[in-house]
Amino acid sequence: MTAGSGPGQAQKAEGHEPSGAGEMYFRRLNRWQAEDQREDMADLYVESTGTASGEEYRSRENFLRGFIDDVRRPGFDMMVAEATVAAQASALAGCVFGFPVTRDGAWWQGFRGALPQNVEQLTASGHVFAITGIVVHRHEQDRGLAGRLQERLLSEHQASLGATLVDEADGPAYAAFLSWGWQDIGAIHRPPDPAVLRALILPLGEPAEADRDGLAHNTETERPREADRLDPGARR
Repeated sequence: MTAGSGPGQAQKAEGHEPSGAGEMYFRRLNRWQAEDQREDMADLYVESTGTASGEEYRSRENFLRGFIDDVRRPGFDMMVAEATVAAQASALAGCVFGFPVTRDGAWWQGFRGALPQNVEQLTASGHVFAITGIVVHRHEQDRGLAGRLQERLLSEHQASLGATLVDEADGPAYAAFLSWGWQDIGAIHRPPDPAVLRALILPLGEPAEADRDGLAHNTETERPREADRLDPGARR
């Protein structure tokens, strides 16, 4: 499925499946459609994160600021899930968005220590896609919707590896990504920003195909198995 060619063009649903709230429909949005949906996504973000009373506005603005920056990135893409109940109108249940990681390795700038060889090679070959946002309604958080969304988006881009960065101080977000199958490979620090970021990756492939260090072998990279393994010393 390809994105629409201009603002306001609707896209067909990528697929649907049953959910606890009825039917769940998945579809991709181009950058113009995503911008049209940003207020709804911000509302969903505030609700799903359980923002403390009095902090809703700040949390919402921070989300929108980061989202607007992401939308402007080359190759930006987004997958949304919408739930319907009987004949009622659909409601946004979740979304995931991001962009392809450039081959120059700028995404990993500030990585402490040596970047795992497999990650470096996949980046150089253009097989890494950065997921910069996952938002899922509270009612769907225990039903695996986040995992289905991220897998659909990564598969659309034929990525071998997903990548994301999480603020080390954001315990809930870090725990959520780990619960969705992501692996921590180390820390990133980019002075003068004081924040320490955890670099997380999501290997694609069936569990049976994964090697003992967690990265699945991907024949498209055409590299021997020895080069497909993470350096255990680079992980924390």
